[in-house]
Amino acid sequence: MGHAFRRSGGRAWRLRQRSMALWPSWCERLNHPETPLELQTPLIQLASHADEAARLRQLAASRPESGLQFVENDRLPQAKPDWPQPGYGAMRSEHDGRVDPLPLLKALRRRLAIAGVDQLTTCVESLERLSSGRHGWQIHSQDGHSRKVDFVVICSALGSQGLLQPLGHDRPMDAVLGQVLDLAIDRTPNAWASWPAVLTCAGINLIRHSGNRLWLGATLEPGDTLDPSAVELMRSLEGLAPEWLQEAKLIGQWHGLRARPRDRPAPLLETLEPGLLLASGHYRNGVLLTPATAEWIEEQIDNSTITSP
Repeated sequence: MGHAFRRSGGRAWRLRQRSMALWPSWCERLNHPETPLELQTPLIQLASHADEAARLRQLAASRPESGLQFVENDRLPQAKPDWPQPGYGAMRSEHDGRVDPLPLLKALRRRLAIAGVDQLTTCVESLERLSSGRHGWQIHSQDGHSRKVDFVVICSALGSQGLLQPLGHDRPMDAVLGQVLDLAIDRTPNAWASWPAVLTCAGINLIRHSGNRLWLGATLEPGDTLDPSAVELMRSLEGLAPEWLQEAKLIGQWHGLRARPRDRPAPLLETLEPGLLLASGHYRNGVLLTPATAEWIEEQIDNSTITSP
């Protein structure tokens, strides 16, 4: 959600707006027959109760130029399969949606390879400042190698603290667990008619893919331990799931940990020392904020006075 964001000011809003401005050109540049990539739109957010409907109605009225529109309940399309029916209408965001993260990673790796960037599949164990009088850093990795570099950009989420703390920087982050269910539904002649790229209901995302398949996912649980009851709550859409969704066949299930900064706003974008940048802790907005984060890193490096030793 870049445009369908409740705030209209501050750093979080500016980062979202900048990313949404950059995403179309990013997709155009990264799209390739070997790594197809597109920004899929729109996003529709169903109001789960009257208070949420009032908030979404007000938000849409304040930003019509951003492609936001509130649709009253009796004007919602007759989708196939049918949407959950809270009964309070929905907000349509014409320019919000999704980028599939796996094709995105493949496309980025392809462009890095073309640019001649070394992509090393090893774990960094520690960072070391170069001796006095020399700029830069030494990276010690698990493969036994050490590499001298001018800049280090830490983007390692929950692993960031282990690299930063020995250097005297304390940026703790808490784990928040997200889960996804991959569901298969019975095929119908008009499957996914009137469905958006992303449908949200009760804070849970419903994303159609691969013909008769649906991803159902949310970031719901603090900590790093799976809670089976949270999965059931997610699948039921807190009591709003239509019958076809309850009967859908479970094809796959996975989970992951999001890094949420402790006592600091997400994300953490900081120049901690000359040549040491932190760009992590994006919480639930890692893909959304990718372009704005990359631009920030580029600006920090371009504006630095560090030169190679």
